Amino acid sequence: MEKHKLNIPKQLFVEEVQRLINAGHTARFRVRGWSMRIFVEHERDEVLLAPCRAEQLKRGDVVLALTTEGEYVLHRIVRVDGKMLTLQGDGNVGIIEHTYRKDVVGIAQGFYRKGRTELDSVSGWKWRTYSSIWLFFKPFRRYLLAFYRLFH
Repeated sequence: MEKHKLNIPKQLFVEEVQRLINAGHTARFRVRGWSMRIFVEHERDEVLLAPCRAEQLKRGDVVLALTTEGEYVLHRIVRVDGKMLTLQGDGNVGIIEHTYRKDVVGIAQGFYRKGRTELDSVSGWKWRTYSSIWLFFKPFRRYLLAFYRLFH
């Protein structure tokens, strides 16, 4: 079956995702943007987003959230300070965003990568290993991303 692309304004899209999440459903959609590479690629991979409780959010979780700057991003939590969360895309070297726990739309349960039909769960060994390594190598990310771009 051929998939059709429908481009709608980000605000409307996120409002619909928020409606689904608030109703207790999950939302699956194709990722747009380069900020989560190398594991999640622009317009290639899909995310499965689920409802979450604000108090359950922790460092390492990937969330869709409204930043304090008014932008919606799908990024990893890199620091938790009470009600404030610091976010950073895996492919971002120096850019961070902030959000409040209450402004998190949903939490990633996993990713459908490279056209596969099976979910790479964020609770699986592959994602947990990747996340641990990627967070540990944060000081070297600039070089790892440059190397990745050369061969990708």
